[in-house]
Amino acid sequence: MAEYRRTGVLSIDDLSGRIPPRERLQRGPCAVIECVEEIPCNPCEEACPVGAIHVGDPITNPPVLEFERCTGCGACVGVCPGLAIFLLDLSGGRPRVTVPHELLPVPENGEEVELLSREGRVLGRGRVVRTRRAGTTWTVTVELPTEELVWEVRAIRRSP
Repeated sequence: MAEYRRTGVLSIDDLSGRIPPRERLQRGPCAVIECVEEIPCNPCEEACPVGAIHVGDPITNPPVLEFERCTGCGACVGVCPGLAIFLLDLSGGRPRVTVPHELLPVPENGEEVELLSREGRVLGRGRVVRTRRAGTTWTVTVELPTEELVWEVRAIRRSP
């Protein structure tokens, strides 16, 4: 049985084969789709302008991403109703993660925020470098203090 079925939280092991290799992330942003449930859903597939995401038939297939086709545009991040898509980026000297964010007020560029794990545990602090509205969901890109955090940060929280 997959660990997340017991804990309710995905682990890196549960995502085997779904996370882009480090070498791909060094060339620029790439999506990671942390959707493992077999539910009827495909807005990410329809939103991808380059056809890098495939759900196929039946529509209950979990989405599969072709890492080499992904341009890192982020169109999929804001349309996922499960908030299960993120952009990871190891190019440009500072590691970055783009997360869906549905809490108001939206953080501002330059603002320091808490970085949260999949479990909601605080992992450190990062700096907001971009916010963008994608449909009804905001996406927030944060610079991380260390590269290792790119594999773990999946949400942010504004500081009180």
